[in-house]
Amino acid sequence: MTSSPLPTSARSSAPTPGLYARVVLQSLAAVVAGFVAMGVVAGLGLWAAGAAGLPGGFPAVLAAVVVMASGGKVDLSGDAGALAGTQAELTAMPLTVTLVGASVTGFCFLRPLRHHAVTSARELLLRAAGVVVLWLAALAGISALARHDFPLTLGGGDAQDPLMDLFGDLLDAVNPTVGFRTDLGPTLFYGLLWILGVLAVALLVSRRTPLPSRLVRYQEPVRPAAFAMLLLLLAYVVVGLVVGIVVAAAKGHAAETFAVLLLGLPNVTWLALGVGIGGSWQGKAEGPFGLPMPQVLDAVLRGGGDSPDLSTVDLSSLAAQDARAWWLLPVAAVLVLAAAFLAAVRSPARTTLWQHALHLGVAFALTMLVAAPVTLVEAHFGLSVLGIGDLDSLGGQVVLRPDVWKTAGFGLLWGLALGFLGGLLASRVRRKGEVDRDT
Repeated sequence: MTSSPLPTSARSSAPTPGLYARVVLQSLAAVVAGFVAMGVVAGLGLWAAGAAGLPGGFPAVLAAVVVMASGGKVDLSGDAGALAGTQAELTAMPLTVTLVGASVTGFCFLRPLRHHAVTSARELLLRAAGVVVLWLAALAGISALARHDFPLTLGGGDAQDPLMDLFGDLLDAVNPTVGFRTDLGPTLFYGLLWILGVLAVALLVSRRTPLPSRLVRYQEPVRPAAFAMLLLLLAYVVVGLVVGIVVAAAKGHAAETFAVLLLGLPNVTWLALGVGIGGSWQGKAEGPFGLPMPQVLDAVLRGGGDSPDLSTVDLSSLAAQDARAWWLLPVAAVLVLAAAFLAAVRSPARTTLWQHALHLGVAFALTMLVAAPVTLVEAHFGLSVLGIGDLDSLGGQVVLRPDVWKTAGFGLLWGLALGFLGGLLASRVRRKGEVDRDT
């Protein structure tokens, strides 16, 4: 009597030593490719910003930018001895570096899966776990490199400001420094959330990557809208890139412009998306520091003067500084409608108009819940000498905080309205009853 062989699905679901080896190598490739891509973009951006001339600190600054782009936390510190007190903090995410790293890592994670007709939940979890563990290990190693101290110099022989010269001479005597360190605990925690989010989004937006059988029923309502939202965010980045190149060519300051493009382009363009649909940010800029962003935004942030209240950054406040800001509204309408149309075309023909509206409304709201918070910027530096003045007297601050729920709420309303309209437009270019087989 011979025993019947195991079904193919049962045999394929059991991991083998060969599978473990492939998963480790492919996960390692995804992690290395992601960090290399982030390092290249961050390095070019820092070089354009003039950071290559830092005294022995460029590798550490590069590591810090990569850590911040991965969701990590970098703390600033200062030491001016007993003569002075210092305070510094920085919270920001260089989203160009983030976007490049996420795209490369997600692509490398999905590529081996696209050759499969089906994917078991066990193999998918195994591959995700391999990428997550190796990513966190690499992030911890890079965090160890993200630490450096720079000398702090005041004065400079300004005959009109002898007090600052005196402060400078006093501080030079104690060798004051300002530096940065990686806070490893929060870095690994937020880095874990970051890489899990990257892998989840990669699976959500991919058309060709098979899902485990239990998840297949969710791909029709989720994947078309998720892919459309990804393209919407990328479209804003592309538009911003074109505008930035034109500005660099027409008005000069090419190095500074390319530094912004290579480090923080989505910080600007995704804010433009949120403002264009009716969202808002709260912010303030004081002192010599400023945002590497359009002048109109800096003008709004400095509009409050010495008032402790934050200024509101929205469509009306930007347009009060420059009437061309009103173009953000029609640009948002056109691009969101294009995303809605794309989502409807990729959906099965049996999907109703109200389902199109609901899918896009939820997807757009969730997109803004993710995109708005990562544009947060908080930078502060203060110095008081011999107890004279407070820590803001010789420093400054830049704050830009999103009104997340307001912006997400407008995303929901826009998604519902334009999702319905996009579904209506898509019904005119497809045959009745046709099903998109790619989903």
